[in-house]
Order: sequence, then structure tokens, then C-alpha cells
Amino acid sequence: MNSDLAKLRAKIDGVDARLVKLLNERTKLVLGIGKLKHATGEEIYAPDREEAVFQRVTAQNTGPLTEESLRAIYREVMSSALALEKPLVIAYFGPAGTFTHMASVKKFGASLRYEPLPNIPDVFLEVSKGRADYGVVPIENSTEGAVTHTYDMFVESELKVCAQILLPIRHNLLSAGSRDQITRLASMWQVFAQCRQWLQTNMPQAELVEVSSSTRAAEMAKHDPTIGALASTLAAEMYGLTIHDPNIQDSNANVTRFLVIGRKYPDATGNDKTSIMFAAADKVGALHDSLAAFKHHKINLTKIESRPSKKKAWEYYFFVDFLGHCEDPKVKKALVELAKHTMFVKILGSYPNVNA
Repeated sequence: MNSDLAKLRAKIDGVDARLVKLLNERTKLVLGIGKLKHATGEEIYAPDREEAVFQRVTAQNTGPLTEESLRAIYREVMSSALALEKPLVIAYFGPAGTFTHMASVKKFGASLRYEPLPNIPDVFLEVSKGRADYGVVPIENSTEGAVTHTYDMFVESELKVCAQILLPIRHNLLSAGSRDQITRLASMWQVFAQCRQWLQTNMPQAELVEVSSSTRAAEMAKHDPTIGALASTLAAEMYGLTIHDPNIQDSNANVTRFLVIGRKYPDATGNDKTSIMFAAADKVGALHDSLAAFKHHKINLTKIESRPSKKKAWEYYFFVDFLGHCEDPKVKKALVELAKHTMFVKILGSYPNVNA
């Protein structure tokens, strides 16, 4: 047995040596592309090319690695190359340890610099001023609905949506002491709402303490064993807390969608989503006529959200997501037709329609 084990380990060592050589060879090629992009002023990060790489490598996968594992490996391979091409800064709605932080790392990998910011407008500001290369902000939760602050920022901002991130939300009961010491529970109101049934069943007597973030709740729990935090596994790791009850959210279908914002949107991949906003004309049937443009050109709408314009009472902006890229011929025709029934149309971005 020891002889067989030694032989297998020797083979693994040989594979590792080839992997290291190939990874460095790949990185040198990526750096060469980075120099060409820098010379022409192109963005270093290309979501369309990134998705093409993911699709290609997963199509070649014959196992036993899962597609999810292979994507995670290549995410870090590409993240390390990006960090060498340019020290990218990713701003996100913080603080550290939140689900937005987790979504950011899921998208860009562990090798880049992450900048937590106290609110969504600050994320937009840092990217628009060039102090951050990209920003990550929440846009909607599958159980609690839209994040209105993000929608409102797109009204004035010229930044573009260049990618989306779908993150399953898993809340956990954390504390520094034993579970029976907990008399108060701290978290954001959204987290309490998403764990309402669990709270009523498992800790109906606990006092609920609303705080600014789940990470803040974890920080409080670190210093007081009577406080239980409802927070992420990342927050538990950051603050050295014990996970007493995992996955306490009421719905396992609880998913938050995040947007990556930048200065331009990527080229078409063949499987894309587009986000736009428009203001319907002030006349009977204007909204119906506006949306009919998409039906006429057989374009699938995936979401519509309205927000007050804040400029005139009872005037609204409409935010629409649909399948397709804004450079697709039928999408162009639909947008031209849409413009005939609206006061203005603004393309917020086209980006790969991926769920991973």
C-alpha cells in the first residue's frame, strides 16, 4: 500500500509541475493581451470574453470535476492574471463580510483589491470618478423585491451595467458563546424579514436588534455572548464566531441579484440581457404602446419596475430587463419603436445572461 501511495503522489507531483508551468505560460499570454488593450485604451476586464472562456472550458470538462468547481478554479486563474495586468479596484456596498462582498469575490476572485463603501451612491461616485474600476451593488432580492436606491442612481448616472451576479442567500445564527446564552438577535431588517418563520419557531422570545448590516451584527456578537448575529458564513469566519444554526432563511430559493457597474458594457455573447429605463409619454395607453414594441419584435421581458421621477408628482420612470443585446438587429428595431411612445429611452447596459 505504501508503495502504491508513493507512486500516486509522485504522479500528482508531476502533474502539479506541469500545471504550474502551464499556468505561468497562460498568464504571460494574458499579459500580452493586456499590453495591447492598454495601447488602444480598451478595458482590461471583458465580461463577454470571460464568459466565453467559462463556456469553452466547461464544454471540454469530462469530470470528475463538476462544472461549478471548474468555474471556481478558472475564476481564480483569471483573477490572478487580472491583478497582474492592472491593480483593479472593485468598490462595493459594504462593509466587509456582507453578501455584496461575497458576490464581488464570486465575480472577480480573491486576487483583486476590494473597497467597501457605506452606501450605494458612494459606489457609483467612486467608479464615475475613476477611483474604482468597477462597482458591485444589489438590485433585487427574490423574496423581498427591488433595491430602490440602486434604481434611483441610474437616473442621473452615465455608468453602464456590464455584468450580473446571482448569489443564493444563506443566513446563519452566529455567536461567540453557547447557543443557550443568546437573548438578543442582531441583523438588518431585511434579514429578519427573510428569516421570519424560523425566528417565530425557534427563538420567539429573543429581542430583535436592527443594525446597519449583518457584518455589524457579527461584530457586536464577537464582544457579547448574549447577542446572536444573523449573518453570512464569511462574517462568521471574519469574526471567529460559531455557526449554531446554518441556512435559517425561510426560502431556499432566496437569491439576490447584483449588478456590476462600469464605464462601458461588453460585446454580445449570444446569450445576453439588456437593462433600459424610459419615461412613458403622458397620454392614455402610453405604457401599453411602449411595451408592445417588445411583443412586436418577439423580445422576452424578464422584469419591469417603476420608480417616481422625483421631478414631478405622479411621473414615473420604468426600468425594464429583457433578453438580447442592444446591438442585436431586432432589439435595435424594438428600441426605435419604443422611442416613438416615450419621452426618452436610456440603455443602462447589455451583459452576459449568466446564473453562475
